[in-house]
Amino acid sequence: MNRQKLSDAKENFLQRRYGVSLGRRYALAAASVVLLGVLGCSQVDSNKSALAQSSLPHPETPLQKKTLKTDPKIVESSNKFGFKLFSEVRKNDPSQKNIFISPLSVALALAMTYNGASGSTQQAIAKTLELQGMNLPEINSSYAAALKQLLDNPDAKVQLNIANSLWANQDFRFAPDFLQRTQDFYQAKVSNLNFKDAAAPNIINNWVKENTSGKITKIVETIQLDAVLFLINAIYFKGKWSKEFDKSQTAQYPFYMGSGRQKQHPMMSQDGDYKYYESKQFQAVSLPYGKDGKFSFYIFLPKQNSNLNAFYQNLNVENWEKWMTQFRKQKGFIRLPRLKTEYDITLNDALKTLGMKEAFSGNANFSGMGKNLTISEVKHKTFVEVNEEGTEAAAATSVGIVATSMRKEPEPFRMIVDRPFFSAIRDNQTGSVLFMGSIIEP
Repeated sequence: MNRQKLSDAKENFLQRRYGVSLGRRYALAAASVVLLGVLGCSQVDSNKSALAQSSLPHPETPLQKKTLKTDPKIVESSNKFGFKLFSEVRKNDPSQKNIFISPLSVALALAMTYNGASGSTQQAIAKTLELQGMNLPEINSSYAAALKQLLDNPDAKVQLNIANSLWANQDFRFAPDFLQRTQDFYQAKVSNLNFKDAAAPNIINNWVKENTSGKITKIVETIQLDAVLFLINAIYFKGKWSKEFDKSQTAQYPFYMGSGRQKQHPMMSQDGDYKYYESKQFQAVSLPYGKDGKFSFYIFLPKQNSNLNAFYQNLNVENWEKWMTQFRKQKGFIRLPRLKTEYDITLNDALKTLGMKEAFSGNANFSGMGKNLTISEVKHKTFVEVNEEGTEAAAATSVGIVATSMRKEPEPFRMIVDRPFFSAIRDNQTGSVLFMGSIIEP
């Protein structure tokens, strides 16, 4: 039987077995890749050297399996890491300015990096990310399932994009199974790049700009001579309030900053039914986005006799989960400042303090991705804008790798957010905290 007959036989088999022609099968496969593009393309550029070893058989992508469910352990780990990271960032930056980070973005970038770590370096990253007790396949499958569920959002009023990418120096050879895992589980776009080309940073930054809808325009300033890899995560969120604020109700009111100063600032106002929680220390409200309230903007406002520093003494994942169970629907009034802020930070010191010091040293073991490698810099940038229509937020994280050698209805509440407050954007379905931060001056 010649090759043509073999091809015809294969075509006939596919039509009988699956009801689809070979050509249509490929078209459907291509369409699936496009649909999964919200998590980043899973292609490898056809440039000449660094990824030459990565042409392995591509197994079924985990995100295509309908049976995957988010493991609560991965959500708890990500949130626990997030609160630890926020606390460390706040301690390292005592200045009275806004702080806004995306724990999920940092966790995803470091999870991809974790796939290339070995030995004590891998253990150190696992401890920092609160992944103890989970092996690598469990971690990767759990993140894959969590990403799928996060992005499973039919609400037209809420837009969420999460993308991952690896930018490899074309002169360096990486372990093919490391690259394969980032594609399979994190849907990472893996590209060869000439790091000696002056345009290389712009190529990376344009990808970040595109995947954050232009809100983060630069994550890589320059490329060091010993740089071999950038692992990057980008997150973009845009949600319209379930109940938008009436612009005609926005007016100038005083906002009292932590320093004792005050300034006149546009404040949005509305009343209605909200999920609300009040303790002796703070008031808290959940403002939902879209039709189904899958995502919400949480505000925690310390009471007049308290402050953010006192609140932060009790801010941890255990209390957070307890607080999330205390919200009840209640009528009330809220006045909230319009705000727009950008934040950027190098996370090296914070991550070293949290247990990853070895990963930044000459003793780092990233033999899972290549020889004699260490982390040079973990860069994190965010953007958030809150107005009458809703919230727009974006984050990008870059890990640079270099070579080394029914109850009684209570009284309506009044919540005047006219002083520093803590806020977070949470996926109420999985419990994942996408963003969190303190607003000192809106």
